[in-house]
Amino acid sequence: MLDQVSHTTADSHGRAWPCDGMTRVPYWIFQERDIYAAEQKRIFKGPSWNYLCLSIEVKNTGDFVTTFVGDTSVIVSRDADGELYAFENRCAHRGALIALESRGSTKAFTCVYHAWSYDRQGNLKEVAFRDGIKGKGGMPASFCMEQHNPRKLRLAEAFGIVFGSFSNDVPPLEEYLGEDIYSRIGRVMGSRTPVILGRYTQALPNNWKLYMENVKDSYHASILHLFFTTFELNRLSQTGGIIVDPSGGHHVSFSVIDAAPAKDNDYAEQNLRSDSEFALADPSLLQSFREFPDNVTLQILSVFPTFILQQIQNAIAVRQIVPRGVDRTDLHWTLLGFAEDTPEQRLIRLKQANLVGPAGYISMEDGCVGGFVQRGVAGAASEQAVLEMGGTEAASSESRVTEASVRGFWKAYRAQMGL
Repeated sequence: MLDQVSHTTADSHGRAWPCDGMTRVPYWIFQERDIYAAEQKRIFKGPSWNYLCLSIEVKNTGDFVTTFVGDTSVIVSRDADGELYAFENRCAHRGALIALESRGSTKAFTCVYHAWSYDRQGNLKEVAFRDGIKGKGGMPASFCMEQHNPRKLRLAEAFGIVFGSFSNDVPPLEEYLGEDIYSRIGRVMGSRTPVILGRYTQALPNNWKLYMENVKDSYHASILHLFFTTFELNRLSQTGGIIVDPSGGHHVSFSVIDAAPAKDNDYAEQNLRSDSEFALADPSLLQSFREFPDNVTLQILSVFPTFILQQIQNAIAVRQIVPRGVDRTDLHWTLLGFAEDTPEQRLIRLKQANLVGPAGYISMEDGCVGGFVQRGVAGAASEQAVLEMGGTEAASSESRVTEASVRGFWKAYRAQMGL
């Protein structure tokens, strides 16, 4: 049944979620600063597991990366005990960033402002001039360094992917993900040693939730993306489906390229821009190798709130969505290969990396369409989006002509936000 939530009274700003539940999304949700602030508290610092990094990025003692939970900067480091630790990248003294580099190796973290120093577990160890000079100045005798550590996160890993949470109420990671999502992560990442092939960051001119909607929207993929349909990498008529976990927040969309596809007139009959006669000057871009025994050639997986694991043929990547404001988002891409790859397989992965990213043959449209929505709804805060493709529920489906996983996102979002 549809998860109906009706509001008989509006909030202090005169806003109420439409009584149609998951099939309607009010546009003010992408526009209001108080909503954005509430998300940082209720979602990103609430009972969620947030993607932080890959464990191979902090492989050795002293290695660290800076990352984000929502818009909060976080340090992940590996200490001499071999364990990973994560803590807020904020000096407990005056709030400056502790680590300024995106990654590196260190014995300790020292704030450049006043030289307060922290160990690799995030514990305050030194305060410059704590005892003053010549018996004058300094911190009071009651000052206790153990009471002035940055906020620390719980950590958990799934197949070398590191997640963190500020909350003590979030369930264990495997339970949070559920068997379907956990196993699908293992399908891509398990039993292999990942190697980072490249990184880039894409600036998006829209609210973070619009990109998460886009990722979960299997219905748009072969309509918006001309490349997908032209070269038959992804058509809605292909074998595939979607998986939506019970919370609604996590999803998988997958498809299989038919070995001998029949003539597909569905797109021609719809008169879509994605049904084109374009060709490739270098067809080797689409050369691929059989990587998985299930023959799935496309799998897009998301974990609430902001993690994506991508398999498009042999182009494997993780994506991290980082909110930067009501109408600004950063999208961090990390392209992956595996130590077990042959040189020929590595070359194929590198070529197929051109499919994704800010100028990718497939994903460049996703970089602008969220901005089109953000600009389109700017004067329509009282209006709402319609999400009725494929029904009204947030359930798994053998059809990808559906918005079920988008509805699932809003189901999970409203539960976290109390809307």
